[in-house]
Amino acid sequence: MHHKLAPIVLAAVAATAAHAADWSDTSLSFRHGSKFAEPFGSTEITKNIYGLTHASGYKYGSNFFNVDLLLSNKNDPSSAGSTDGAREVYVVYRNTVDLEKVTGKSFKSGVVRGLGVTAGFDFNTKTDAGYNSKKEMLVVGPTLMLDVPGFLNVSLLALAESNAPYSTFTSTATPRYSYDTHPMIGLAWGIPFSVASVPLSFEGFANFIAAKGKNEFGGDTAAETNIDMQVMYDMSAAVNASKNTLKVGVEYQYWKNKFGNPTTAAIGAGQAGPGATAKTPMLRAEYHF
Repeated sequence: MHHKLAPIVLAAVAATAAHAADWSDTSLSFRHGSKFAEPFGSTEITKNIYGLTHASGYKYGSNFFNVDLLLSNKNDPSSAGSTDGAREVYVVYRNTVDLEKVTGKSFKSGVVRGLGVTAGFDFNTKTDAGYNSKKEMLVVGPTLMLDVPGFLNVSLLALAESNAPYSTFTSTATPRYSYDTHPMIGLAWGIPFSVASVPLSFEGFANFIAAKGKNEFGGDTAAETNIDMQVMYDMSAAVNASKNTLKVGVEYQYWKNKFGNPTTAAIGAGQAGPGATAKTPMLRAEYHF
């Protein structure tokens, strides 16, 4: 189903890109942590993550695009028996149409600044020993834009997800499998603040995802929580650069039942083990241009 819908999504992205941006921010980022975890794998994985992020506003709403290159160490091997680490590319795109800009009608009420409709997709490809994810996911649903310094958006999204894994342990490919369409409550925020005149920001996202039925192997999936947040210091003035050009900070990710795999005490037949929950502190740096 998803490969048939992909051209429609790409056409919508192209149409959106044709509008001149009212504002835009593009950045390169680097993250490093040594406590990443993977279902059916280790809880002591080191990863270096290189990211490209673009956010922009146009006449009728806003765009968000992010692509990460995730490089694991040998604790997340690239294939059975390998001492090389896995490699992953993960892509996220979201377009939010602001209904006030489209209709001319205000949706402000109390703490609500506006109302939108969000649509987009996730896509990943990974080379690892046991799963080799090829995720495809489309998302759509309403978004509340809350009245805070910076921004805080809360979305209720329907997720249509599929995957087509391949195991290097058994040399077995699984045909593309679609999970049950399931809901997610997603928060995204970027809130500036300062401490003793030091320019800081609290940024991140939180996704609360319902179980998605049976997985491609017949096992039950579990509800998933993925919270990723960072405190960033704008050190641009210290290097004589424009505001918000260079940021450094600390990041923390809590990811329970990663990808819908139930966390268990041990790894076994259908049991994802403690690696299905990650608690990962990271260092982060960003260059905005």
